[in-house]
Amino acid sequence: MRIGFGGIHIECSTYNPVLNEEKDFRVTRGEDLLATPYFAFLKDYDAEFLPTIHCRAIAGGPVARSIYEAFKAEFLDRLKPLLPLDGLYLAMHGAMYVEGMEDAEGDWITAARDLVGPDCTVSASYDLHGNVTQRILDALDMYSTYRTAPHIDVEETMRRSVSMLMESLKTGVKPIIVWAPIPVVLPGERTSTVDEPAKSLYAMMPEIDAIDGIWDASLMVGYVWADEPRATAAAIMTGTDRAVLEREAKRVAQAYWDAREDFVFGCETGSIEECVEKAIASQTSPVVLAESGDNPTGGGVGDRADVLAALIERDAQGVVFAGIADRLATEACYAADLGSVLDLTVGASLDTINSRPIAVKATVRFLHETADPADRQAVIAIGGIELVLSAKRRPYHYLADFTRLGLDPQAARIIVVKSGYLSPELAPIANPNLMALSPGVVDQFVERLVRARKAHPTYPFDKDFTFTPQVFPSARAASR
Repeated sequence: MRIGFGGIHIECSTYNPVLNEEKDFRVTRGEDLLATPYFAFLKDYDAEFLPTIHCRAIAGGPVARSIYEAFKAEFLDRLKPLLPLDGLYLAMHGAMYVEGMEDAEGDWITAARDLVGPDCTVSASYDLHGNVTQRILDALDMYSTYRTAPHIDVEETMRRSVSMLMESLKTGVKPIIVWAPIPVVLPGERTSTVDEPAKSLYAMMPEIDAIDGIWDASLMVGYVWADEPRATAAAIMTGTDRAVLEREAKRVAQAYWDAREDFVFGCETGSIEECVEKAIASQTSPVVLAESGDNPTGGGVGDRADVLAALIERDAQGVVFAGIADRLATEACYAADLGSVLDLTVGASLDTINSRPIAVKATVRFLHETADPADRQAVIAIGGIELVLSAKRRPYHYLADFTRLGLDPQAARIIVVKSGYLSPELAPIANPNLMALSPGVVDQFVERLVRARKAHPTYPFDKDFTFTPQVFPSARAASR
């Protein structure tokens, strides 16, 4: 069996004015794909997996149209010589937005289907924070999505997608896809599978998998910071028994709708000022304060200094703040000696429309040794605050992100990260976890976002409407 694989994986806030360019992507090509840990699991399957290209970037703003078109052209150019293929596996995210284009994944997947032809079996895996459309599902034979947020089942999901593909190719049985859109779109921080009601809703998925005639049950939360019509939750079923698939899609869609008002943040929340006040007054530590509106892994810019300014104003002590993306400030630190005292302008280095810089006097404490200027990171001290500056947008979600910079997060009184819900490594040490509902392009207070192209009505933007689930087959399902 000959199976091609590749894809593109990024989450894009349409409210973020900073375009993603080629430099923002980690692009893996050809045989190098087989050597990456991300696709290492493919060696466990008895098939010949033929690589194309996989493009991946942390969440951010829209993808520049020319960059997207170049990536897609290369993907298709690498795919074409592999034909004919028995199968194609696409590792996607689902929340990509390309400037001037609606439904970018629909464009990518449809182009792949047109090239491989109607007889090739195509499977895709998605992030549960992706958005789907009829066009996307029309081009696929099977579909699977993450069932955890934070995401700890990435490989498991990819394996489900590939295992379905293998089963279909071995048996000759082609499953069908049906889906039920749900007019609800909420931020991931209110739909974490660690908390109810998402915990119980996602516990339904493996139970549904076990039903005869069903191969995979998927529940999409959707991506709320994309102001486009496809932004919605959805129940998606892959299998062979259409009546059962439709029944379960309706059941999951109804359950999600019924629970819509029960989704709450899994930690204490408040304004920046309220969270800073509580963090300073806390008798326990480390307090982990998440600056949610500027979270780079949700699509935030990562250059806002609002929380930093509030901490400085309160003369906060024992703070480790990781971090703020500011290339010029970072390079100024590298140009100085360790121990130097600098007058720096920090913040608003990328988004000059929504962010505001602040002026600080800082001592250079640490410079990360790297041959790549784009990976430079500096630690500066501003009074009782140790602040990480980075030359590029990046998250700080793992303990190693701190320790490699000479920082001990567990010894801090307050840890500030640009995050929503905490990563599996930071969550256990939070004592307590506070989340600031801060302004930014991934504002958790979604009702105050400008909504120009989202479908109407949609909860929580609209509240006074009723919903009865409707199920739609994919085009390939309808033809069988």
